[in-house]
Amino acid sequence: MNNIDYLKKYYIGDINEAIKRLEHGEPVQYIVGNVDFYKYNFIVNKNVLIPRFETEELVDETIKKIKNFFKNKVDILDIATGSGIIAICLKKEFNSNVIATDISKEALEVAKENAKRNNADINFVNTNIFDDINKKFDVVISNPPYIRYDEEIDEIVKNNEPHLALYAEENGLYFYKEILKNIKTILKEKYLICFEIGESQYEDIKSIKNQFLPEASIELKKDLQGRDRMIFITNIE
Repeated sequence: MNNIDYLKKYYIGDINEAIKRLEHGEPVQYIVGNVDFYKYNFIVNKNVLIPRFETEELVDETIKKIKNFFKNKVDILDIATGSGIIAICLKKEFNSNVIATDISKEALEVAKENAKRNNADINFVNTNIFDDINKKFDVVISNPPYIRYDEEIDEIVKNNEPHLALYAEENGLYFYKEILKNIKTILKEKYLICFEIGESQYEDIKSIKNQFLPEASIELKKDLQGRDRMIFITNIE
């Protein structure tokens, strides 16, 4: 389905005005105002990223691993939650306690609306990474900003989606390092850490993991396009 057909099917309002917005380079998802992700529907606007298929794959793989590793109720932390899609999907799939953090108050307003929309009880916290979080978790998951500032990305993404959620210092590795260097303070004895990553970042993140969590194992998963996309770090046999 092309973008105009998508508008005609899902947009409620003046379709001619919507087509003008599309022609001026606005993403169709922002014009429609919502998007399907995994099994659920979510509000999206200029304050949050448009969900990608790769992140659906991260959610799906994480669900499989939680089912495999844990038998009891789990405590989950979603870092840089954005629109809340990861946290909400995991809450809907499991009898779990979920906390989701983001530095953007605007993004968290969207996330809270999405939680209401999907009847998901989540504690959203406006903070940097996991500052102010005094709890330990079985599962920590994040799709953080990971694009290098000098990296070429599609114009429609660069011109519309929030740069705060796209770009990171240190060649895109800043948030992985910041998360991993202090993560022991919020991990339970047995843990699972799940990251979405850029396709060229695995070896660098593996080195960061080895520095701060040398005892943990690390698994790389490719996305459906064959690109390195997901990392799972755990000390569970």
